[in-house]
Amino acid sequence: MKKIGIVGAGHVGLVTAGCFAKLGYKVICADNDEKKIGKIKALAMPFYEPGLHEMIEETAGSGRLIFTTSIKEMAAESEVIFIAVGTPSAEGGGADLSCVESVTVEIARALAGMKREGEKAIYRLIVEKSTVPVLTGEWVKRTLALMAPTGIEFDVAANPEFLREGNAIEDFMKPDRIVVGVESERAKKIFEEIYAPVKAPLVFTDVKSAEIIKHASNSFLALKISYINAISQICERVGADVEKVAEGMGYDRRIGRDFLKAGIGWGGSCFPKDVSAFIKLSEDIGYSFMLLKEVQNINSEQRMLVIKKAKELLWNLKGKKIAVLGLSFKPDTDDIRESPAVEIVDFLLREGASVSCYDPEAMDNVRKIFPGITYARDPYHSAENASLLVILTEWKEFKTLDFQKIKELLAMPYIIDGRNFLDAAKLEMMGFIYRGIGKNI
Repeated sequence: MKKIGIVGAGHVGLVTAGCFAKLGYKVICADNDEKKIGKIKALAMPFYEPGLHEMIEETAGSGRLIFTTSIKEMAAESEVIFIAVGTPSAEGGGADLSCVESVTVEIARALAGMKREGEKAIYRLIVEKSTVPVLTGEWVKRTLALMAPTGIEFDVAANPEFLREGNAIEDFMKPDRIVVGVESERAKKIFEEIYAPVKAPLVFTDVKSAEIIKHASNSFLALKISYINAISQICERVGADVEKVAEGMGYDRRIGRDFLKAGIGWGGSCFPKDVSAFIKLSEDIGYSFMLLKEVQNINSEQRMLVIKKAKELLWNLKGKKIAVLGLSFKPDTDDIRESPAVEIVDFLLREGASVSCYDPEAMDNVRKIFPGITYARDPYHSAENASLLVILTEWKEFKTLDFQKIKELLAMPYIIDGRNFLDAAKLEMMGFIYRGIGKNI
């Protein structure tokens, strides 16, 4: 079986490395962050992802997964090399590709230092796994062609990831589809081989189309969420229930139920970055993507609904204690990047409120931003003497709380459900004054 190299031990790289090793491949994962690699070798994961610790422990323990800080070492051993480094937003909304560039240069230098055995040329398949704007593959190919010596053969391909945080291992092992952009039959056959154990459709395209598919997919999902959030605003104004509206829409197979969940908006490391990058790319090639700009605007406005509802319940927020449950941008992750919850906490603090928060995984990350607020040991501690309970992330454990106990602990029986995932009718029967998003109660 072919040896696989992964550059980058972040969320995408580490999950990809662990999953390929789980499938039985020999995998080398390289990252220049010595501290991170040291921790991973000691089985201290750099982020929370369900099942990841156990998978890395198993595959590293068996010797199928090796970690190194040397790209040279990785390139020498791996026929297929996946680039899975960060591409954060740059000034102006585009993607910062400096890490992709530096890694490409390092790979080229590593290939230049390799010695041929006999007359057989050295071949490497270099794969974009990071989310990158279209035409990045052209730059990677050009850089390798300029720096790699005669006798080194290579292909550049695009294999965008579609891993959801909190469900990343399942998404790798049982994906809806695997998108691959290639330029040669040789590269295509390699992908057919390495993905043979994964039972999912292989969608082969050219490299540019594969690059666009990732941005187009994430932007469409963001659009769908913003659309139902816009509908929720209409529902509130006329006394309708957005949950029932979404249900009625979702039965239409042309629309589907997924991502028709009204709430406080999307966040995380993918949607905000990818939407901004797609807008910037469009502008660079002469197209103004006004639709996506409005998607961003709706998302920003949605977060302010919580503040508006809090003021409607409490009149003034200054000096009031508010309990906040949920800080990560979604459940089953400790990721707070672009988290709506973090932005809402900031708004509450600006209004002079006192915030007591709880999250099962994300509190250590939020402490770095808001060191002065209260971090509760559990949801009940957070609710003690609070004038308002606000739920901003739909962790499963929040759904099964003892709400009778919560009611006794609160100073006022007010709940704002920013994710519409609690039983509103039951809570109102218990004496709570409940506010959801786009609901008529």
